[in-house]
Amino acid sequence: MKPWNQRPIEIRNLFNPAFCGLLMHRAIVGFRDTDEKGMPFSLSLLILPLCLPQTSREILKAGNRSYLLKVIAEHPELLVGFAGRCTDTLGFTFEGLGVLMHHGALSVNGDSRLLPGPARVVAAVNGSDETKACQRVATYLGKQFALIGDRVTIYTTLGIRP
Repeated sequence: MKPWNQRPIEIRNLFNPAFCGLLMHRAIVGFRDTDEKGMPFSLSLLILPLCLPQTSREILKAGNRSYLLKVIAEHPELLVGFAGRCTDTLGFTFEGLGVLMHHGALSVNGDSRLLPGPARVVAAVNGSDETKACQRVATYLGKQFALIGDRVTIYTTLGIRP
C-alpha cells in the first residue's frame, strides 16, 4: 500500500479507511443480529469487493428481498473478476478493520470472530445516495452470510478459495 498522501484522490475518496470501516461494521452488526457468535474473519474479506463496485452493489440492492445464493445464481455477472476484486481490496479491508480496532468499534472473540466493539458507530444510515446504498448492501451481506452459516458454501458460490 502506498502512503496516504501518495494515493490518487479518487482512491483516497473511494477507499477511505473510515468509510471502509463503516461498511465492515455494518456487515458485522448485520451478521451479529442473526448469529451472535460473530462474523468469521474470512467472510469480512468479501464485503468491500461486493459493496463498492456499482454494478454488484445495484444487483445486490435490487435483490435484497431474496436470498444471496439465489441472487448470485440469477446474476452470474457478479462473479466476473470477483477474485481479482478481492485481491485488489484486501489492503483497504485491513485498513478499515484497523480503524475500527483503533477506535474500539470492533472486537475479536476467542474463536477469531469479529463482533462490534464497545465504541459506538452512528446507527443512522446517512450520507449521499451512493454511500447509503453501500451501507445497506453491507448490512444485507452480513445478514445473508449469517443465514447461510457456512463459509465454504459462500466461497464456493462466489467461485473463490479462502
